Amino acid sequence: MARRCPVAKPVKVTEQEARALAEESREAGWDKPSFAKELYLGRFRLDLVHPHPRSTPEAEAKAERFLGQLREYCATIDGSVIERESRIPDEYVKGLAALGCFGIKIPEEYGGLGLTQVAYNRALMLVGSVNPTLGVLLSAHQSIGVPEPLKLAGTPEQKARFLPRCAKGAITAFLLTEPDVGSDPARLATTAVPTDDGEAYELDGVKLWTTNGVVAELVVVMARVPKSEGHRGGVTAFIVEMDTPGITVERRNAFMGLRGIENGVTRFHRVRVPKENVVGGEGKGLKIALATLNTGRLSIPSMCAGAGKWCLKIAREWAGERVQWGKPIGEHAAVANKIAFIAATTYAMDSVQELSGHLSDEGRNDIRIEAALAKLWASEMSCRVADELMQIRGGRGYETAESLAARGERAVGVEQLVRDLRINRIFEGSTEIMHLLIAREAVDAHLSAAGALAEADADLSAKAKAAAKASGFYAKWLPQLVTGRGQVPTSFAEFGRLAPHLRYVERTSRKLARSTFYGMARWQAALEKRQGFLGRIVDIGAELFAMAASCVRAEMQDTAEARELAEAFCHQSRLRVERLFDALWTNTDDGDYALTAGVLRGRYTSLEEGVLDPSEGTGPWISGWTAGKSTVESVARRVSSGQG
Repeated sequence: MARRCPVAKPVKVTEQEARALAEESREAGWDKPSFAKELYLGRFRLDLVHPHPRSTPEAEAKAERFLGQLREYCATIDGSVIERESRIPDEYVKGLAALGCFGIKIPEEYGGLGLTQVAYNRALMLVGSVNPTLGVLLSAHQSIGVPEPLKLAGTPEQKARFLPRCAKGAITAFLLTEPDVGSDPARLATTAVPTDDGEAYELDGVKLWTTNGVVAELVVVMARVPKSEGHRGGVTAFIVEMDTPGITVERRNAFMGLRGIENGVTRFHRVRVPKENVVGGEGKGLKIALATLNTGRLSIPSMCAGAGKWCLKIAREWAGERVQWGKPIGEHAAVANKIAFIAATTYAMDSVQELSGHLSDEGRNDIRIEAALAKLWASEMSCRVADELMQIRGGRGYETAESLAARGERAVGVEQLVRDLRINRIFEGSTEIMHLLIAREAVDAHLSAAGALAEADADLSAKAKAAAKASGFYAKWLPQLVTGRGQVPTSFAEFGRLAPHLRYVERTSRKLARSTFYGMARWQAALEKRQGFLGRIVDIGAELFAMAASCVRAEMQDTAEARELAEAFCHQSRLRVERLFDALWTNTDDGDYALTAGVLRGRYTSLEEGVLDPSEGTGPWISGWTAGKSTVESVARRVSSGQG
């Protein structure tokens, strides 16, 4: 019998304990250089991204062969079937498996295709253009499912055992979220109790929003191991076979978009998992999860860039066809401005995901901030691009593709794209969480230098010592922010017409670093509470990263079209950056926070009068759960890949 640990509610932890776990789980060191980290410190290290990295000719040729086959197959898939039936047909899954799509990045020695991150991103862009759910199926399996954690932290035996199955089409998933636990894993309630014989663990708990979980054969489960003699304990990653007794997929969830997604609620009741299935060791689960996301997040900007490409195509064709007041609507300035935004932003999204993918493949840079910025920025901008396309299309943009086709018009699913893209601002870290995560990394050097000055509970003695240490760091660092290449008119001349924009990025990175310092000096330990300020700091850096990526890519492509697109983007981006700088110090943050406090106290409930709330009485805000055997029949199903 296993030593039982009751599971009923998420673990209660203090804010300090939650922060301590998050800090322990992040990668503390910087063994490799980071372009984005340097950017936030006011150091424009263009040499880290220029010349633009390229794939080897062999890798590029290999990728093109695969992508050509994938394009041919995708042309046979009817994405409207997925939307209409809210499910990916099994034959589509089998077709993708036959091409090797479930093992794109898995090494050839384990039966995978052994392709690069760049090739993988392009594949997701392609399948996602048919229907975004296809991209989610593959990315949930390969970006954050079993393959990536195993590649990062698996033993040779684990890789040999599981990766060939993954490559052949055994669908996998990643299970972290619980009904009352999201981005705060310190409260994780699912337990993994060591058995008395020491050969296994017994899992108990409930996981929510398990993308691919309904059809998965293998899953990575994050569970808390109690600390005991011989066990360091902590949140741990387990590979679990989904046909193990005690596992029940209790329901398949439905969403406003991604209607074919196989996302469910999964219960574990006395599920025995062999000790050989622990990935990376006890207590290493969250560190593995964060490391996985460093590259796993790159799937989102690739699919966002793909959506932008489709939006541009539809906008171009429609704006030339639709006539208003005697000329095509694209020739009216109001619409032309929107098309220019779509074109320039799409080029930048494509540049960001391409550069990030190449940096991941090279492995010489630490890309934790770059990947997070790419996800954050592309998910936000793609939603704006899709919204502008809907406005250009007018009523037809709001009408479903099926309805358009039924009355004899082209089945353009703009409203579906708007719905499908919206989740990307939440997937794999919401925009708000990404702001905090990136801000923490961006100010790492300051926290290291300032020490106790940035700790709210530090005593005066500790703060005095920290002040002495910080003075040495800032005495060397601050003078470097006064002047730089951005103030020299001949700098970056090799970029031609784009040189002024790179000079702007260099100058602005120093201004950004100074602004961060001013914020730390003003608020010190309270800076972490100034989430509006930190969010704007992060957003400025994201725009600068996108500008640099666009200029470097345009210089590599060496075409007039690329330079025109990059220049247009930089002009648009600079306006957004200046507005963000203004809002750092001139904003309504304090008043908004005070107003919200009043709202939460019920001060303005009179404003809610005059309406009905149909949701009232339908259930609790957060569903409760207790450990135990499931009382419902499992809705899990299997999709045979046909690969043996």
